[in-house]
Amino acid sequence: MIYVVRHGETEWNAVNKVLGRTDMPLNAKGIQQAQEVAQSLRNIKIDVFLCSPLCRARQTADAISKETGIRYTIDDRLIEQDFGRFEGVNRFDREYQEAKREYFVRYPGGESYFDMAARVFPLIKELDGTNALLVTHGGICRIIRSCFEDMGNEEFVKFSQGNCEVKMYP
Repeated sequence: MIYVVRHGETEWNAVNKVLGRTDMPLNAKGIQQAQEVAQSLRNIKIDVFLCSPLCRARQTADAISKETGIRYTIDDRLIEQDFGRFEGVNRFDREYQEAKREYFVRYPGGESYFDMAARVFPLIKELDGTNALLVTHGGICRIIRSCFEDMGNEEFVKFSQGNCEVKMYP
């Protein structure tokens, strides 16, 4: 089983700004979300616990580690997508929404969904047969879901895993 947790809320999440590689900490709500998700994961069996290197993911993983006693390892493949020049723009910005639908085209100064999938799919294959807990980001959550479930283009673009929401995949 693979348990995928998106990090807790940050200030940019709260105001609908595109947040990729900017290394931003959790806000007060995000810290509370991390504590709550940690409690919900207290009794699951975990063989592998991996986390993105960004601080918002590490803060979430720290809360889980403290509650469960399981140590995590940083895995750079779980870092959020590089949104290039769209970093920090409003999530509903027309140009960003159009660029988001170009799966194989890199964001100007950033990376494409295809680039992201190229680093995430091999990780998921490596985890086959383990109980893994991954603490990561919204874009990575979208890519992981596409490993396990067929998603049409619009469903892929619109998929959003909530802050500290847990998704499970066999």
